[in-house]
Amino acid sequence: MTRRLTLGDAVFIGLGSMIGAGVFAVFQPAAQTAGVGLLVGLVIAAVVAFCNAHSSARLAAQYPSAGGTYVYGRELLGPWWGFAAGWSFVVGKTASSAAMAMTFAAYAVPSPWSRLAAVAVVVVLVTVNLFGITRTAFLTRLIVVPVLALLAVVVASGVLGGATSGAFVPESLQSWFGAGAEWRHSGTNTGSQGGPSGDAFAVLQSAGLLFFAFAGYARIATLGEEVRDPARTIPRAIGIAFAVVVVVYAAVGVTALGALGASGLAASDNPLVDVVTANGWAWASPLVRIGAALASLGALLALITGIGRTSFAMAREGDLPRWFSAVHARYSTPYRAEIAVGVVVVVLVLIADLRGVIAFSSFGVLLYYFVANVAAFRQRREFTGKRARTLGRAVSVVGAIGCAVLVVTLPLPAVVTGAAVVLTGFALRAARRARV
Repeated sequence: MTRRLTLGDAVFIGLGSMIGAGVFAVFQPAAQTAGVGLLVGLVIAAVVAFCNAHSSARLAAQYPSAGGTYVYGRELLGPWWGFAAGWSFVVGKTASSAAMAMTFAAYAVPSPWSRLAAVAVVVVLVTVNLFGITRTAFLTRLIVVPVLALLAVVVASGVLGGATSGAFVPESLQSWFGAGAEWRHSGTNTGSQGGPSGDAFAVLQSAGLLFFAFAGYARIATLGEEVRDPARTIPRAIGIAFAVVVVVYAAVGVTALGALGASGLAASDNPLVDVVTANGWAWASPLVRIGAALASLGALLALITGIGRTSFAMAREGDLPRWFSAVHARYSTPYRAEIAVGVVVVVLVLIADLRGVIAFSSFGVLLYYFVANVAAFRQRREFTGKRARTLGRAVSVVGAIGCAVLVVTLPLPAVVTGAAVVLTGFALRAARRARV
């Protein structure tokens, strides 16, 4: 593959991967699970994601190859660990792609046409990816810049609009910690286990769902063979993209709760549209819909790119059929892998629901980052330095424990389905190796 991406390209691909996933798809199910406690869940998800990002950046500097944690796991832990990471990433992010296609359709077209529109956008973006990574990076820039501007409008509506009470969030959080008898806006919303939405398990479950929103920085690492000066560029790009997204998510989450309350946010199919309307900025509703559609497109574009590269790396090592390892002679893209990804995403769009694919995606991605943290813990001193290795190991331990905890708190159907799919992948690999 050809190294064409600059630092700016890598940062925008990371932003495009994360922004669409979180802001427009995750806050509603998180509010349904934990109410105002989703803000605590957001902090937990951000801490775990930071640990994962730190580990991924260190590993990417040592192994600047396509495949991300699939490569790191193979090199530092062994082939089965690498396969566990790669397979978890492919199945989890394929579900993410379906979620983003459905989110785009929910904001862009009337509901009777949503699935057809979702299928159409998958076909278009797979086609864009087939024509080369520089076109992918350019289109991602065109998407991310206006989306960030429109999210600034959403936050401004909360700061300047008349509906949001500045006292709402502190009062609600004070009540969540037991200082008051009632939540001001959360109504009768309950967590997934039937208890109050401030229940600790519900908050952890919301963190697992919200983690879905942070996982886009992995896309930068999977582009290791296409980034210029990867040892320097990839860690910097991951850090910049992650910092920007944390600030954006915190601002939007507080604004959404301030405008709608926990129960209103949980009940809203288009929460950010409802936020600007509640804050008296109804004129901005069409702009927010455009922003949601664009953000979903950016996330979907980057997702397809990352899955294709990981599938390519796995096929090159024989963990997927080697037929998928073909690279286009003119455009330097793993075109067979990307076409296969597109076909599977189309099937998911036609048969799945949004909440289900988000939880399933979180299951796969948390397993992927668990392997990343274990691999980073095993990095040798000559690649990190003694002091950096000590700090990095501590971060890796926190990240691995965080991933394990969040996995088991996800909704039970997602855990059961995810475990079944992962074990099926292991069985198929074992059968494949037995025939060789």
